[in-house]
Amino acid sequence: MPDPGAPRRRIPRTAAPLRPLLRILSGTVAALVTGSLVAAAPANAAEPPTSGTTAPQHCRPDDPGDRQMRAMWISSVTNIDWPSTRGLDPAAQQQELTDYYDEAVANGLNAVFVQIRPTADAFWPSPYEPWSEWLTGTQGRDPGYDPLAFAIREAHERGLEFHGWFNPYRVAMHDDPGRLTADHPARVNPDWVFRYNGRLYYDPGVPEVRDFVQDAIMDAVENYDLDGVHFDDYFYPYPAAGQEVPDAATFDRYGGAFDDVGAWRRDNVDRLIEEIDTRIHTAKPDVEFGISPFGIWRNAATDPAGSDTNGFQSYDGIFADSRRWVTEGWVDYINPQVYWEIGHPAADYAVLVPWWNDVVDGTGVDLYIGQAAYKVGEQPGWEDPRELSDHLTFNRDYPNVDGDVFFSAVRLRTNAAEAMRIVVEEHYSQPAPGPVADPRPAPAPPAGAPAGTLPCRN
Repeated sequence: MPDPGAPRRRIPRTAAPLRPLLRILSGTVAALVTGSLVAAAPANAAEPPTSGTTAPQHCRPDDPGDRQMRAMWISSVTNIDWPSTRGLDPAAQQQELTDYYDEAVANGLNAVFVQIRPTADAFWPSPYEPWSEWLTGTQGRDPGYDPLAFAIREAHERGLEFHGWFNPYRVAMHDDPGRLTADHPARVNPDWVFRYNGRLYYDPGVPEVRDFVQDAIMDAVENYDLDGVHFDDYFYPYPAAGQEVPDAATFDRYGGAFDDVGAWRRDNVDRLIEEIDTRIHTAKPDVEFGISPFGIWRNAATDPAGSDTNGFQSYDGIFADSRRWVTEGWVDYINPQVYWEIGHPAADYAVLVPWWNDVVDGTGVDLYIGQAAYKVGEQPGWEDPRELSDHLTFNRDYPNVDGDVFFSAVRLRTNAAEAMRIVVEEHYSQPAPGPVADPRPAPAPPAGAPAGTLPCRN
C-alpha cells in the first residue's frame, strides 16, 4: 500500500445513506440560527471554460461561520502549473510543488486542489492506469517517488487541505491510441473510447467505463489521506463546430427506453456522480466529494429555473445537470466556475452568484465560487486588479457562499499577483480553517478574542 502520510483528525461526516436527509435538515437549521461565452471549451480550471475590510468578528470554534474554503487549483495537464515541464528530476518537482504550497499559505489559503489524474493516468502507483506523462515525459515511466504521497504529506504539514482532482473521461490530449502504453485500458478496450476534436475520451455511455473510472479513483481514495475528491467541468466533450459525439452505436446498445440522446447522456453522467459519491462515503465518510461545473447550468430563456444569462448551457452542451447534483445531494459541495466579471453582458457575476446561492439553499451542499485569476489584466473587463477582491466583497451578501477557489496557481504569481495581494489585504488578513479537516497548525485568533476562539471569515 502506498504511504498515506500521517493520519489526521477530521470532523466526522454522516454515514452515506443518511446524508441527503441530514443535508436538508442542516441547511434548515443553519438558516434559522444564522470573456465572451462560446460553445468551445473555455480556458478554465480543467485545463485551459465596492471593496474594503470589515472588523473581524469573534467566532467560537463550533460556529460554522469560522470555516471557509480558500483554495487554488494546481493543474498538471499540459504542465500548466505543476510540474512546470516534463522530465524534471524528483527534487526539482518536489521543490516546485512546495513553493506553490508556501505561496498558498502566504496568501491566506487553506486548501489546494491538485490534479492527480489528468488524462486517464496517475500521479501515484496505480494498479489501474499508467504513470502520467506529465511527470516524466513518457507515459508509464516511474518518476522515482510517489508524487501523491509527497503532495499530501507536504500539504498537511502546512495545514493545507488536500483535494485530489480527477478528470473522469479524458484519455489523451491527442487522438492516437497507438501513443498510449501497450497495456493502457483505453488501448486494451478500444470499444471504450471515441475520438473527438483531436482528443481521446472514454465513452460515458459504456457501463464498464463507468465502473472502471470509479475503480481508478477509489484506489487513491482508499490508499491515501485525501481530504476531498474533486471533478472539474469536463464530462462529455465541449462541442466543436461541425462535429458530433460519435456514440450512436453506444446509444443503440445501451440507450434502453431513452428516446432522446441528450437525456441519455445526462443520465450516464448522473449515474457516475451518484455512484462515486456513494462509494467515496462508504469507504471514507469524512472525505468530501465536489464538482466544479461550468458557471451556467441553463439560461432562463430556455428554462425558467435557469439564470438570467445568455451563454453556453452546460446542461445541453456537455450534458452536465449540475443543478440536479445539488438538489439530489450527490455532492458535498458545488464549485461553479463563475469566470466572468461583474457586469458581463451575457454572464454577469452579480447574477450568477445569487442564482447558485439559491440553488444550494436548504440542501446542506456547500457553495464555493470558482474565480478566474487567469483573466486578470489579460481579458476585457479584467483590467482593474480589484476585480477579484470585488467578487469576494459581493459574496458577503450571500450567506450560502462558503469560499472561493482560484484558477490557477501559476497565475497567482504572474498576471494576478497584484489582484491577489489586494484579496489578501482585504479578505484574507486573518487565517481561517478549511471546511473539511481540523486546522493544523491552528490559526491564531484575532487580537482580544476570548480564549479558544478561531477567526471568522471577513
